[in-house]
Amino acid sequence: MSFASPFADVEIPTVNVYEYLFADLTAEDAGRVALVDTKTGTETTYGELVDRIDAFAGALAARGIGVGDVVALLSPNSSAFAVAFHGILRAGATATTINALFTAKDIAKQLTDSKARLLVTVDALLPHAGEGAAAAGLTEDQVVVLDGAGLPDGHAAPEVSFDPASHLAALPYSSGTTANPKGVMLTHGNLTANVAQIRPLQGMQADDRLLAVLPFFHIYGMTVLLNAALHARARLIVMPSFDLAEFLGNIQNHKCTYAYIAPPVAVALAKHPLVDSYDLSSLKGIMSGAASLDAELGHAVANRLGCTVVQGYGMSELSPVSHITPTDGGLATIGTVAPLDSCGWTVPNAESKLVDPDTGAEIGIPAEGLSATGELWFRGPNVMAGYLGNEQATRETVDADGFLHTGDLAQVDATGCVYIVDRLKELIKYKGYQVPPAELESVLLTHPGIADAAVIGVHDDATGEEIPKAFVVKQPGAELTGDEVIAFVAGQVAPYKKVRQVEFIDAVPKSSAGKILRRELRARS
Repeated sequence: MSFASPFADVEIPTVNVYEYLFADLTAEDAGRVALVDTKTGTETTYGELVDRIDAFAGALAARGIGVGDVVALLSPNSSAFAVAFHGILRAGATATTINALFTAKDIAKQLTDSKARLLVTVDALLPHAGEGAAAAGLTEDQVVVLDGAGLPDGHAAPEVSFDPASHLAALPYSSGTTANPKGVMLTHGNLTANVAQIRPLQGMQADDRLLAVLPFFHIYGMTVLLNAALHARARLIVMPSFDLAEFLGNIQNHKCTYAYIAPPVAVALAKHPLVDSYDLSSLKGIMSGAASLDAELGHAVANRLGCTVVQGYGMSELSPVSHITPTDGGLATIGTVAPLDSCGWTVPNAESKLVDPDTGAEIGIPAEGLSATGELWFRGPNVMAGYLGNEQATRETVDADGFLHTGDLAQVDATGCVYIVDRLKELIKYKGYQVPPAELESVLLTHPGIADAAVIGVHDDATGEEIPKAFVVKQPGAELTGDEVIAFVAGQVAPYKKVRQVEFIDAVPKSSAGKILRRELRARS
């Protein structure tokens, strides 16, 4: 049986993202600081932000970009990213956000698949961006450099009309399970619904200052940080990349009240001696997402910093949050505090279920303790419209009843609190980034000295993270070392996708149908 959210339903907006975030902007709010670029100290007020968004949308419209067009955005975090992203949506176009660590080959692939008409980037990424754009058939004048010439000013925002429930706002790319990345079609309705679902539980207020180091191009940073914070009229302290000293210094200097992180940052906060050199007393809480946070690690961070640590769960296909722990742990709303090894409860206006992956039987909520393990399914207004140009993958992921099959194995307790225990899918999550084994296996098999290969995620004792490990079968007579294999892959993929361990084996275990038996490989790791 399915179990509904224990939280009160919220009003799901029926407007586009721009209207939802900015239509009710008051004169007082317009004077509030929305974004602080930490590298320059530049502050952007809400009024200035809206003006810049309108101008960006007008400039796009002047170039003929509007409803039905896709614009790619390749940039690290900055106020300019926020302007460009919301300017694209304001113009009625769809933003496909590209990972700032992507190679030219990766960029070209996403540009081609999304049919982007324009690429917006920054000068530091222009070498890869330009090469990727050219490979995708874009001309030089179809590449806009935010901190270069940019787009010409002086154009009024266009009048656009579309149905927020069906019109695509964002097109991030997700690997889903093991396949190549697919465009996740998120409507204006998806994005506004998810902000509405999480806002009452985040505890975020206009006077809060949020450290924004999670990349805005990632759906976690896009919704949970950028959009939710702007809706709350909070102040975003924007970092373009992670550096521990700068991270700590920004919390201290800007008196940040909340920080949103992925588990690798938690390791540093729990163990690094540098933490003791900074005053972090302004922090009320830390929210961890993008991958599972170990409970012992979470408690270590909470005890060291003297603030609340919670975690949630989601995926790009869910806009992304499906399960959340309120900032007080759930005490006020549920009457109990969620254990730190859980991801909390189903968000409002939604429902979950657990299904035995072998029998298809539904698993009910237990009277006490934890339920049996099953695949987590979810249904709500934040479920994607589907995968771009891939109806088969969409049908395999979202069933006829509207439940999205997450591919993750979970348990549930008597309160409906969910615990992620494993994943059915073979996707590796390294530092919160998705690493599909099939992609790395394809790269490995291009090496003349490699006869066969398989990749799995393994636990790194030193960092507590999941890392990609390659099992390699050498060609007869080939001379090959693990370091050479690592270097070969590193030369062809984004840094976070690199193979980090190598083991040479005689044969890759496979089923009669030729499927790699990853469980056997995990058993020997």
